[in-house]
Amino acid sequence: MAGPILIYVDADACPVKEEIYRVAARYGLKVFVVANAFINVPKDPMIERVIVPAGPDVADNWIAERAAPGAIVITQDVPLADRSVKAGAEVIGNTGRPFTEASIGMALATRNLMDELRSAGQTTRGPRPFSPKDRSDFLQALDKTVNTLKRKGFGL
Repeated sequence: MAGPILIYVDADACPVKEEIYRVAARYGLKVFVVANAFINVPKDPMIERVIVPAGPDVADNWIAERAAPGAIVITQDVPLADRSVKAGAEVIGNTGRPFTEASIGMALATRNLMDELRSAGQTTRGPRPFSPKDRSDFLQALDKTVNTLKRKGFGL
């Protein structure tokens, strides 16, 4: 039998925490909200705040070390998404975009290209503003992912 479905949230600048809490409550799932500073979370035994020491990639490392089949990782951080996908976790971006084995290579390549352009002094646009459609797409993606994992025998 597969294990529980666990949700790991890369919480710094995550605009969909309330949506995650709602979906997790509906399905009775444990959520780990990971950050290197205090973040308010609901008083709920199924929601655990994890404060990691400050430093580059400390929160990402904490999540990546626990990413496994049956886990859902919520992040916009492409290197963390890559590590989590390789560990067998389901990974969803804040806009509902899934990171998969098929898509992670292109996402990494795009991220690296943009980093190189910025390092060379090019002005690049940041991400577009978060929209109500992004929120709706995220909710649909998270719900779909939970149900896919349940069909695979996780969380039962």
